[in-house]
Amino acid sequence: MTTTTKAPEGAQDQHAHVDPAAQVADAERTAPIQTRSERPRSFDPADFGTPTGREVNWKHTPLTRIEPLFTQATTNDGVTHTFASGAQYAAPGLKIGDAPRGEFFAPEDLTAAVAWHGSAEAIHIRVPREEEVAEPIVLDITGQGAELRADAHIVIEAEEMSKATVVLQHTGSAQYAQNVEIIARDGSNLTVISVQKWGDDAIHASAHQARVDRDASLTHFVITFGGSLVRVNPNLELAGTGANGEMFGLAYSDAGQHFESQVYLFHKGEATTGDVLYKGALQGDTARSVWIGDVLIGPDATGTDSYEANRNLVLTNGARADSIPNLEIKTGDIKGAGHASATGRFDDEQLFYLQARGISEEEARRLVVLGFLAEIPQRIRIPGLQETLIADIEREIAEGVAA
Repeated sequence: MTTTTKAPEGAQDQHAHVDPAAQVADAERTAPIQTRSERPRSFDPADFGTPTGREVNWKHTPLTRIEPLFTQATTNDGVTHTFASGAQYAAPGLKIGDAPRGEFFAPEDLTAAVAWHGSAEAIHIRVPREEEVAEPIVLDITGQGAELRADAHIVIEAEEMSKATVVLQHTGSAQYAQNVEIIARDGSNLTVISVQKWGDDAIHASAHQARVDRDASLTHFVITFGGSLVRVNPNLELAGTGANGEMFGLAYSDAGQHFESQVYLFHKGEATTGDVLYKGALQGDTARSVWIGDVLIGPDATGTDSYEANRNLVLTNGARADSIPNLEIKTGDIKGAGHASATGRFDDEQLFYLQARGISEEEARRLVVLGFLAEIPQRIRIPGLQETLIADIEREIAEGVAA
């Protein structure tokens, strides 16, 4: 049995490192793909075909809404990319074949392959070796109109022993296919925060792929409040011995909104540690969230300690949350591994307890929801952004009460 990953035109041999566990046998495979590690990877959109909704990675996604992202942008004028801070860390753009673009990234679905080719020149954020960046590097991604298309590839590279926080802020409206390639080199400490505050008619599909090298650490956040359909799929590989990865997510879905994350944490190196926690709240008829969490502990990942969890709070009738955790272990020599998922309605007993102590029903609801969700923003070590996200939660709660 053979497996292949098609390299992009003009790419270098760096793609040869792609782990066979992440590839799929083509003609010889008869069973349907069930695990994230089996998904095919290719730089050619034609290799994926048009999704039908029967595929395991597309069956929860409303295809009619995301369909505009199945073809490459023509004028590519749907968004602007502007550095609000940290512009000095913007390195020259990367064409296909320019390292480190594609050093680790390889598309695993159609929209990622489309974005790869649609982005003629990738944005490259590079933190130099041993430099500690005190203030966050902030890239504003602003939609120019709901009918406009854009493709982008963003490379975030933390060189050896460096430390930085990078924030991607999405606002406005657009039809936006995006790849984010993250490389945390030996001994680096990197935080990447992707915040989606799109307009209600925006469509956004993003593939985040990260590699964490020896004794390096990556903390990754996906925070989503706005958009018609937002699908952000993070893929984190703990490649080096002693690598650490933390993946956190927060989504607040209102009526008509579909927020989705398919999370993949691959323990590849020895003595790696991983923690995944995603939380969501849903209010309004047809509010929808999808979370699929896959953890793979590879055969060489001895001494691994890993845990993933997803918690959802359904606030109104008509809202729906799908939560699917998966754990695959290929070695018996680990410190620990586990996963959990819980989806429930508002706790009336909690509400009664607070009201019995003189708190109004509206205030009691606010306290319960805020207490449930605030754990994620509180993990962000940027006071200004933390306060803004807490205020965003408060606004969402208030709008739900008013409705």
